[in-house]
Amino acid sequence: MKYVPKALEVFLNTGTRFPRRLIWAMGAVKLSAARANAELGLLNGRMADAIARAAEELMVGAHDDSIVVDVFQTGSGTGLNMNVNEVLAQRASELSGLKVHPNDHVNMSQSSNDVVPTAVRVALAYELKNSVLPALQKAVTSLEELAKRTEDVIKPGRTHLRDALPVTMGQEFAAYADALRRDGEFLLSAYSLLLELPLGGTAVGTGLNAHPKYAELAISRLASITGLEVRPARSTFRAMRLLTDLLAGSSALKVIAVDLWRLCQDLRLMYSGPFTGIGEVDIPQEIAGSSMMPGKVNPVTIEAVMQASSHVVGLDNSMTMAALLGEFELSMGITLAGYAAVTQAILVTESLNKLSEQVLPKVIPLRERARKMAESSQALITVVAPIIGYDRAAEVSRKLYEGRSIREALAEMGLSQEEIEKILNLESLVRPGIPAKDIKGESDRRQG
Repeated sequence: MKYVPKALEVFLNTGTRFPRRLIWAMGAVKLSAARANAELGLLNGRMADAIARAAEELMVGAHDDSIVVDVFQTGSGTGLNMNVNEVLAQRASELSGLKVHPNDHVNMSQSSNDVVPTAVRVALAYELKNSVLPALQKAVTSLEELAKRTEDVIKPGRTHLRDALPVTMGQEFAAYADALRRDGEFLLSAYSLLLELPLGGTAVGTGLNAHPKYAELAISRLASITGLEVRPARSTFRAMRLLTDLLAGSSALKVIAVDLWRLCQDLRLMYSGPFTGIGEVDIPQEIAGSSMMPGKVNPVTIEAVMQASSHVVGLDNSMTMAALLGEFELSMGITLAGYAAVTQAILVTESLNKLSEQVLPKVIPLRERARKMAESSQALITVVAPIIGYDRAAEVSRKLYEGRSIREALAEMGLSQEEIEKILNLESLVRPGIPAKDIKGESDRRQG
């Protein structure tokens, strides 16, 4: 018989459900609690085994259709906790033939106020360790490989979307590889904060109605079940009233999303065209981009990642507000925090994986076009200015705007063909050095 909680009448009914990983974490907490209570002699062994079996079923999704409370409910998560307690009590009663009570037995030594904050941290930590960090490393590797493939592709640099000094395509992609590598360091730091759990603090952090050894035993069990290096919080009072460790995790995910957004925007612009855009790269697409214009292809995966990244940034704002909710001994935004943070992790993981698999390995640099545009860049006058002076360099700039090539303009200013070739040696302009100094020295020696 499908379970229908009475609380549905008073909670919002938006259809917004908790992520699967959070339900898994709730099952893991209940399993750990049942084992700890049995070990301490507080719970009948047969009953504990039945609760544990029901909790294991919950972890693998067997009762997902019975976890029906909305995310937007009582902010401490009592609705979620009792939904889980009642489902497990019903199932454990079926398994054992005993009358298992949702509060007296399934919720023994616990309160919603320590259970749900614990489950949220476990869910997010698990996703960061097992999903986000591997996906991030895969993206870093893909970017490093792309940077290596394009390290000799010279293209115009752009600042303010205007001509700037030349760079290599590899330098651009290497910058993003380094950014994501740095983001991983930030994420690991945030991950470590999540491992302190308030389980055992019960209602207000004091641990009343829980055995003095319960927290240590239950969290040790939880570590074995989840594979996470979780430990009792130094202060259950802090971990129950403040969600700023979760906010740190959310912020780390937002940082990744922002860097992904910028990477995708650059890829999108580089791919623009094929004839009327920048057109520095091709990215073969496997699906049509338009229902009306035959042959049109669009950067669909890139745009999907940009939308997901935008949502991650928005969820971080929700996470910030959730961390502000609450007074004194209790956070009142825990259910929203759990939904927002775990959803962010899911979105970032999918975005990183899709970019690594469907976009970055397929980028084809259009070398000749990129170099031609680099040679046409008005910014090359920056190299000329130390040789011919600012005023004459400005005259070169004017000639370029009139339609002359930079070679023609430099020849009209009296530079030799040899000097022009050295100025336009783009390879010397994408690394440290002062090429103009060498060119000017040769010119002065010749004139002297």
